Amino acid sequence: MGKEITRRNFIHSSAYLSGGLPFLPLLEGSGENAFRDETITNMKNENLIGAYGSWANNLQGEGPRRLSYRNKNHKDLDTWKSQALPHIDVCLAKPDLDFKPKVNVSRTYQYDGLEIEDLSWQLPYGAPTQAYVIKPENANGRLPAILAFHDHGANKYFGRRKITRTSDEQHPLMKMHQDEYYGGMAWANEIAKRGYLVMVADAFTFASRRVLLADVPESIRSGLSDENSEDSKNIEAYNTWAANHEHIMAKSLFCAGTCWPAVFLNEDQAALDVLCARDDVDVNNIGCAGLSGGGLRTVFTGGLDSRIKCAVCVGFMSTWADFLLNKSYTHTWMTYVPLLANDMDFPEILGMRVPLPTLVQNDIDDFLYTMPEMEAADKILAEVFDKAGAGDRYRGSFYPGPHKFDLAMQKEAFDWFDQWLK
Repeated sequence: MGKEITRRNFIHSSAYLSGGLPFLPLLEGSGENAFRDETITNMKNENLIGAYGSWANNLQGEGPRRLSYRNKNHKDLDTWKSQALPHIDVCLAKPDLDFKPKVNVSRTYQYDGLEIEDLSWQLPYGAPTQAYVIKPENANGRLPAILAFHDHGANKYFGRRKITRTSDEQHPLMKMHQDEYYGGMAWANEIAKRGYLVMVADAFTFASRRVLLADVPESIRSGLSDENSEDSKNIEAYNTWAANHEHIMAKSLFCAGTCWPAVFLNEDQAALDVLCARDDVDVNNIGCAGLSGGGLRTVFTGGLDSRIKCAVCVGFMSTWADFLLNKSYTHTWMTYVPLLANDMDFPEILGMRVPLPTLVQNDIDDFLYTMPEMEAADKILAEVFDKAGAGDRYRGSFYPGPHKFDLAMQKEAFDWFDQWLK
């Protein structure tokens, strides 16, 4: 491959999660120190939009926003939810999705003590969604289930394979990915071994759901074409193209009257429909979890679908202020819901699930957020759960190190699921 390209090097050279500023020279070869330096400069009141930062950050005034449960005007949990949820639906503007769970199972096989199904379903648009279902061999009856969300990772060529392993033959880029961000583990497999049925589906614009070059005008293909080969250079070229295409997709969704989180939520709820329709799933004990982009999807699906009885958000928790002033350029266009920030802070989307059990895991040296705003988000969620009399059902954890879901974090997450779903 010539010069070795690790995921973190790729992120640093192309702006993490397609933040709209590709090939930032500040980040090239400078690693996480660049982000620490950037945070220090922000302490001097510098911010991403200069003289406009203070004005923009103060538009919502002081204190909890209108539809925050922390707002003193909201006293009854159910009444608050009956007001907040419809407003969130308006802001999301989810497209109508006429979907009935019709699933094609192409293969069932065994690997490493697990039974694995390769399955797919057809949504009303795009290519079929491909997924894995993983459970212990010889499992009987209805099992507690996990909807496992893969990450973004500036890698749209891959999806479900990022957090699974289905044979001893693994793509070298996926081995590298799991070594660096998951402690060398396929975490979906590992939690399945604890007695769970786990579903991992490709997300919108990833893997089986990715945008094909043959389907877009030649003028924006950057001279590339779709390749059947899984050569690493072909994959890296596609991922660079897909990163630069992300702002086009986001703007197009806005023009269509919706937004990326709405499409994610629709498709993840369709996967949840498939999961709930299975006769080997205990529908009263379903959890969801994911790192990074998977953490983002946990915020929306875990926050807004009550079928998720336990949620674990990893490496995607901060405040709107952090995105606005400090870190929007390190984040994907997939994060934003027009106008929702007028009424609640980012953590309060996940807080809509109160009093259902919720774990948020943060990395202290995560360059995607500033530490003060990660701590502020943790405080917001703790206040929401405390006000609802459910303080024991929320936990915010902080781990040393950079953006990751390592073995220690996995153990805490799996134990949390065992506590609440078994």
